[in-house]
Amino acid sequence: MRDHFVDRNRLWSRLNAAVDALPEPPSTPVAVVDLDAFDANADDLVRRAGGKPIRVASKSLRVPALVQRALAHDGFAGVLAFTLAEALWLWESGISDDIVVAYPSVDTAALHRLTSSPSAASAITLMVDDPAHLDAVDAARTARDVSVRVALDLDAGLRLGGQHIGPKRSPLFDTADAVAMARRVVDREGFRLVGVMTYEGQVAGVQDDVPGQRTKSLLVRRLKQASMAQLEVRRREISEALAQVAEIEFWNGGGSGSVEATAADPAVTEVAAGSGLLVPAIFDHYASFEPRPAAFFGLRVTRKPNPTMATVQGGGLIASGATGEDRSPVPWAPPGLHLTGLEGAGEVQTPLTGHPAALLHIGDLVWFRHAKSGELFEHVRDVHLVRGESVTEVVPSYRGCDRAF
Repeated sequence: MRDHFVDRNRLWSRLNAAVDALPEPPSTPVAVVDLDAFDANADDLVRRAGGKPIRVASKSLRVPALVQRALAHDGFAGVLAFTLAEALWLWESGISDDIVVAYPSVDTAALHRLTSSPSAASAITLMVDDPAHLDAVDAARTARDVSVRVALDLDAGLRLGGQHIGPKRSPLFDTADAVAMARRVVDREGFRLVGVMTYEGQVAGVQDDVPGQRTKSLLVRRLKQASMAQLEVRRREISEALAQVAEIEFWNGGGSGSVEATAADPAVTEVAAGSGLLVPAIFDHYASFEPRPAAFFGLRVTRKPNPTMATVQGGGLIASGATGEDRSPVPWAPPGLHLTGLEGAGEVQTPLTGHPAALLHIGDLVWFRHAKSGELFEHVRDVHLVRGESVTEVVPSYRGCDRAF
């Protein structure tokens, strides 16, 4: 724990030095990405994937330069986008010509653009799990001569004792469901079935080594093992059945928290990862990997309500998902600071307690970690890339490119 606190104090000094050296002090929140940590995380993900390619989950980055940086690493290939409009923009920007949209799209304008461009349609794969998704594509077409690549999104949850554990995504669960939907695709003019996706969020996105929660963590790890065992059988059976219907180019699975387990499944040809590059707060406390936080945002102290407290401007960058303490940003550097129970992270001010608060002065920077990867960059236009004690480059976020998806 002592070494952990020393590292965070060094981080505080490094980031402060990097920002202080800029020609002009940036407005807050000031977002930074530690390139050394980012690159080390990329290398670790490749190691964990065991030779299977990693598709970059753009939702977890939302900074074009970081998507490109990940793709430049050996072992990464292709993008997993979160909307079709985003996928089209990434393709038009030349960032990737292999993009899978992770969620079904009913965006008429974007579908029209896709079906009007044979080159875009050859680079982008849509996700479907219902014939209505095919109907939406056809409704947006002006002609049927552009073949649309599609992948099936299959439910990857665990069924245990009549309960479903995992994200509530696709209605397609068993082999019969998958084959029936596959036949709907291949029998329909203007579509080509090329892939399958199974995202086991109950494995990839749940902490399983939380301090002070030994019993719960053990239960979570057992549920993850049961889920992966059940899913491996189901993937194999569905893969064998789909081979009789279409030639599948890829089978995507997993996420940053389940890379090794997912990559070990013979049916899976590629894994997805994005959060593992930046490691937000909800990706602490995993048994499968050692986190190296790479993304931070800095806020300046604007008040000293009393000698033992410090209040920073803004701070209420709350993450999506089920509302709870784990969706709040974490005061990270200097170490030892805490949000208050009454105010938490506020829209215009965030009071902080803890022993370092007494040492902070008005104007000092406090560095936070966002709870979820990528969402931080919806709040800033500029992202400062840092190596050591220097800002090497300032790059735009999606917002800085005037894009919101």
